[in-house]
This record gives sequence, C-alpha cells and structure tokens, in this order.
Amino acid sequence: MNTTKTLLSLLFLLGTLPALAQQTASIRGHVQTSDGNPAEAVTVSLKGKGQGAITNATGDFMISHIKLGTYLVQVSAIGLKTTEQTVTVTDAQSITVDFTLQENAAQLNEVTVNGSRTNRFSRSSSEYVSKMPLKNLENPQVYNTIGKELLTEQVIFTVDDAMRNAPGIQKMWNATGRSGDGGAYYNTRGFYVQSQLRNGLAGNVTSTIDAVNLEKLEVIKGPSATLFGSALTSYGGLVNRVTKKPYETFGGEVAVSGGNYNFQRVSVDVNAPLNKSRNILLRLNSAYNHDGTFQTEGFNKSFALAPSLLIKPTERLSILLDAEIYRTENVVEQNFFFYVPGYTLGATRADQLNVDYRNSYMGSGLSQKSRSTNLFGQVNYRLSDKFTSSTNISSSRSYSNGIGPYFYIIPDGKTLGSNLLVRADQSTRNSTNDVVEVQQLINGDFRLGNLRNRLVVGLDYLHVNAKQLFFGSTFDTVPLTTDYDYSQFNGAALTALYASKAPDFTYPLTGIRDTYSAFVSDVLNLTDQLSLLAALRVDDFHNKGGLVGAEVAGYNQTAFSPKVGLVYQPIKDKVSLFANYQNSFNNKGIYNAYDVTATDSLTQRFAKLEQANQFEAGVKLNAFGGRLTTTVSYYDIQVKNLLRTDPNPLAAARFAQTQDGTQLSRGVELDVIANPLTGFNVVAGFSYNDSKLTNADADVNGRRPTTASSPVRANLWLSYRLPDYLIKGLGFGIGGNYASDNKIQNSISLGEFTLPAYTVLNASAFYDRRKFRLAAKVDNLTNQHYWIGYTTMNAQKLRSFVGSIAYKF
Repeated sequence: MNTTKTLLSLLFLLGTLPALAQQTASIRGHVQTSDGNPAEAVTVSLKGKGQGAITNATGDFMISHIKLGTYLVQVSAIGLKTTEQTVTVTDAQSITVDFTLQENAAQLNEVTVNGSRTNRFSRSSSEYVSKMPLKNLENPQVYNTIGKELLTEQVIFTVDDAMRNAPGIQKMWNATGRSGDGGAYYNTRGFYVQSQLRNGLAGNVTSTIDAVNLEKLEVIKGPSATLFGSALTSYGGLVNRVTKKPYETFGGEVAVSGGNYNFQRVSVDVNAPLNKSRNILLRLNSAYNHDGTFQTEGFNKSFALAPSLLIKPTERLSILLDAEIYRTENVVEQNFFFYVPGYTLGATRADQLNVDYRNSYMGSGLSQKSRSTNLFGQVNYRLSDKFTSSTNISSSRSYSNGIGPYFYIIPDGKTLGSNLLVRADQSTRNSTNDVVEVQQLINGDFRLGNLRNRLVVGLDYLHVNAKQLFFGSTFDTVPLTTDYDYSQFNGAALTALYASKAPDFTYPLTGIRDTYSAFVSDVLNLTDQLSLLAALRVDDFHNKGGLVGAEVAGYNQTAFSPKVGLVYQPIKDKVSLFANYQNSFNNKGIYNAYDVTATDSLTQRFAKLEQANQFEAGVKLNAFGGRLTTTVSYYDIQVKNLLRTDPNPLAAARFAQTQDGTQLSRGVELDVIANPLTGFNVVAGFSYNDSKLTNADADVNGRRPTTASSPVRANLWLSYRLPDYLIKGLGFGIGGNYASDNKIQNSISLGEFTLPAYTVLNASAFYDRRKFRLAAKVDNLTNQHYWIGYTTMNAQKLRSFVGSIAYKF
C-alpha cells in the first residue's frame, strides 16, 4: 500500500474535525491540596446537573458539553470537606477554575490510608488503555489496575511481585537480563506476555523491573494490536507501566529495607519545584537492591535511577522529560529444560524427580551484567477546549554480557529414576538491542449533532535494531546425588574452557525492523447509556533482513487491525454490560514449504499474517457508592495461520511447513476490589482458561499448549486497618495465589510432565503515620516447594522475611 497517501489522508481527516464539532463549552481546572500537591481521585461535579469528572494523578479535570448558564461547581470526596465555586458560562469556550482543598497532602493521604475514602485500591479510569481518558465502566475492554498503594501495603519492590495481584496472570520465567528481552515472562489468557510498555510507549527493561518509580500497573487483556501494535504485545494482552510524575511542592520519602537471603535495599523518592512560579518540577526516584538466593549459589544486584522533569511554559503547553537507568549484575535463575520424555526420568511430576530444591548445582562466578537505558519525551498542547495534541518519543537501549547457566536432565541408561545432569551455558557477548518509538496523538471530545464523540487519531513509528550474539557449550555431565561437589561448574572453569576452544555453537541475532502505523479510534455515545467504540489500525512493516542463526531475507508486509466495542449502562455509572471484538497479528516472514510440483524439493514462501481474533462479553460494576468494583467476562480467542509441520510424509521428512494451523483459547475471568467495611479491603481474582491446538501436528493436536501455563488461577488479598480510636495507622494483610497443574510436556511422543498445583500465602503488617512507615512481610508463609516454567522447571523462593522503615517529608 502507499503509506504516505494513507498518512496524509488521516491528517486531512484530522484537520476537518474541529469544524465538525458542535459549539459547546467545557469547564476544566486543577485541584490541589492546601500545601500545593495534586489531589487525585476527588470528584468535581456540577451541583444538581448530573455532570462531573474525577481528577487524574496530576489533579486535573475536565467537564465537557456544558450549556450556557451559571453553575455551582463542587469538589468532594468521602472524608473531605466539600469546596464550591460559582461559574458562569457565557459562550462556547473553555472555562478554567482551580480549587484548593482545606486539607493538606498528608491529611488527604490519611483519608486514603485509614480507609475512610471508599475503595482505596480501585482505579476508576485510565488515559492509556484506550489512549484517551475513559472510565472503566465506559470501556468495552477488560483491564486490571494495580496501584502503588497496594504495593506499599504488601511491601512489594518489583513489577514481578506486583503482577501477582492481577487476575489470570501467572509468571512463567524470571527475567533473564539478556539484551532485547523484556523482563520476566507471564501468561495471560493462554499466551505469554512481557512488561514492555511504559506510559503507553516502548520501554523495555531486560532485568527484574524495580517498582521505585511505579504509580500503577495496567494489565490490558486480549489481542490489542489496534492501538498498541503487535511488536510489544501478545494475543493475551499487554502490560503497561505508568510512572510517577512530578508535582508542585517539595516532598518525598527515604526507605531502608532488609531481610533474609541477604536482602538489602535503599530507595529514595524526592520531588521539588525548581523555580518560584512552580512551573519547572523535578522528581527523582532511585533504588539500590541486593537479593541473594535460597539455593547454594546466586544473587541479583541492581541499581535504578529514574529522574522526571516537568516544564509548563503556559497553561496550554507542558513538556515531560524522563529517564530510566538500570544497571544489573545477576546469576540467571536456575531453569531445568527437558529434551527427553519425563517418564524416562522415572517421573511425571516435578516433585517426583531426584532434584535437591535448595541446590543450585553450580559454583560461583557464573554471572552476567545487564544495562537498560530508557529516555522519554512528551509534549502536550491544548489546541482548543475540545482538542489536544500529544507528541511522544521513547528510546530504549539494552545491553548484556556474561554467562547464562543452562541445565537439562537425562536418564543414566541403567536404573529408572537414576538420572544425570547436563550442565552448559547459553551466554551473550556485548549484545545490544535498540528500540525507538515516535507517536503523535490528537485527542478530541466533541459533538456531532447530539452525539458525543471521544476520538483519538495516531501516527506511530517503531524502529528496532538488534545486534545480539548468543553462544554456548556443554560443560559436563554429572550424577544427581547428595554427595557430589557441584562447585566445579564456575566462572573460572568456564573462562578456561573458552580459552582452550571455541564455543560449541554461536547464534547471532541481528536485523533492523521498521513499522509505520496509523490508527483512529472513536467512542460514540448513541445515548447517555449506550456507547459504541470503533477503531482501525494499519501497519506497514519493513524487515530489512539479517541473521537469525543463519542469514534471512528481508520482506515488507501490510496489516490491518480492527476493534469494535459496545457498552450499555442499564444503571448509569454503576452497571455496564459490554462486548468487544479485538484483533492482533504477527509477521512470520519466510518459511520452507514442500513444492508438490517438483518432487523432493523445497521452496521458500512468504507467510500470511498470523491472526488472533477475540470475542468477549461481560459485566462491570461500580456499586454501593464505589465500595465494590467488579469485572466478570467470558472470552473466546481464535488464532489462525499458524505455521506447523507439513502432514505430508514426504514434506515432513524435509522439515517443510504449512500455514494452516489453528488454536483456540477460551475462558472466564473475575476481578473484585471491595471495601465492604471501613478499614477492610479485598482484592480478589479468578480465571479459568481452556486453550488447545485445533489443527496441529498429530502429536499435539487437541492438546493444551505447553506454553499456556495453568488453566485455573486465583489471587486474593485481605487487609484491615484498625480504627483511629484504637491504634491509628496500624494494619495487617494476608493473601496469596493459587495455580492448578501446569503441563510442560503434553504430547503423544513425550507424554505428560506436570508442575504440580500450588497455593502460596503471603502476609504483611504495617504502621503508617504522617512522617514515617514501619512495615514487615513474610512471603511464601508456609515454605511451599513449587515450580513455574515456560516448558521448563524453575524452583521458586522459599519462605522469606523483609522489614522496612520509611521516613516521609
């Protein structure tokens, strides 16, 4: 297709929108506390008119489509004194009105902390999920939000641990730290996903991601290529990190934490205005983290620095400049791979293998160093009271160099269940991966006739440049016994091995990929209670070729991705019924096919787009004055054009492929965030997923993919804060996660090998006051032995204790 013509056409459409919009007024403004901090999540309403808005994280709000007249504007929240101003609207312009609460930031925080404010773990809206400000009840897509308040209560320091609060999410692998990787691997709706987006843009961190600058996590469910593309998302969804922003007063926190397994942590969060007019603001988050291991060898040592500078030259214009600098040294956590049927090892379950849970089976020095450097810029400009412009750029560079230990188990060929351990490495040498994304958004909120439209038009450019080198060798094969010295597999010995010989294999991964995209999405209010979302994306993908082990040819491909959603609110702002159709795709490149016209020959073919289409329906609630927020849904994802081995015996013998594979992934999800009693909060989730290959090789056809993880998952967190008249600020929490059996081998040829179901409990206690916070937690309270895996067996941390003290200023 002609990309230039398409983009120019979209720009022309954009230019016509202001002329189409009906002339109506809006009231916008900013709400701050008495000491100048932004007041988030307070209600701004027009008294007696049924119109209003909720302030965002920076304290800003906008109420649109207001007729001429005089209004009493109220700012209120449970536990706060109501503030009012009278505003007169005389023409179709934007009226600005700002509010200062009688409460300061600490008092507002205490209202939240002590549970007087309704449902403090619930977030009712997002500006990232649909790339426009939209309430959850108005959004036909399912997403889960995990805010910093919950992480603080659970004494959580990483994105990995925060994800255990998302319904239907299961970790498959810990972060490898390798260049180009996107941190830990998770599974959602039967497909793996990584946390590769930050504030809606590319923001890779290859190591374990520190939560020091995290405002909230958004886990967005289902195929989502229409607004986010396919390069950084999966058919199961995506994970978006929303970061902390600067505010207008001096403040912050310093915290020190320590625990068993040699856990040590120091973190700082400092915010300050840099001039008297408070329009140049700086916020700095930083953390040093050292974590040992429950096994005989291993550690993870990291440093994170995340400055954020906000400049507001005028009321219409703001400029945000961010950086994330991560430096990590770690030993890649132990993963056992399987290349033989589990039953030949004398086991069909992980807990039946003769493997010592606490033994790392290696010596010291097998570490690698990783670096992630992310730079971000955003320029927001209010074009009018109905249209805004947001220009965004992100640059992410990852680097890794060092050793990655690699293990697999084989039978000794003598006695069933008496096995051998093969020790090897899969390492990287000076590997880099660069990702640049530029995105221009125009948002509008206007009426055509009597119909309200909330529109986003976007242009996006994504550039990926990989220069990675993987290499490795088999070090030795040793018995699995209790009295063997496994320390001989160490850094010095492996260095000596490579000094004497070349690696057993090298695997270069290089290439440049450019994607030019345009998308448009509109939420049309057919009535006050019925809305329709319609969106379309076009991607022009250019793969310039490179090395994927061997040389591969480049190719170009164009993709379209539609999205449709419908929301009906039978009880306005309390109950919504929703349905959606969502799409995603994958560029598969060139594959070897069997040429039936020429006997015994192969031919290279250009693969069609792999496609995933989801149909979903459900109910969302915001009931009992906000004390109960719930989402329950049923989804059906159908994937087509999967590459698989050609069933023709002549073709299969030549490793030819055909592109007629299909997969189904269906299930239900439940998300509950509740405040049933003052001080008592509940965060709960449940999911069931039925995933299977429906047109695949006979060996796996009709079976659950080994990458789909556990079918049943549940999460729960219960917390209670004592009333102020007893002990102000004292609280306790307990909860955990359940996952059913996970088959990491599931075929006719290999049989079944299972990671057993597990229930892991966690607990915390905290004493939170205006100037300080004391907290302690226990993870894996019952000292459970359990494994996760991405076709592998990965032992997880035993019982751990952490204590933390923070000073707030």
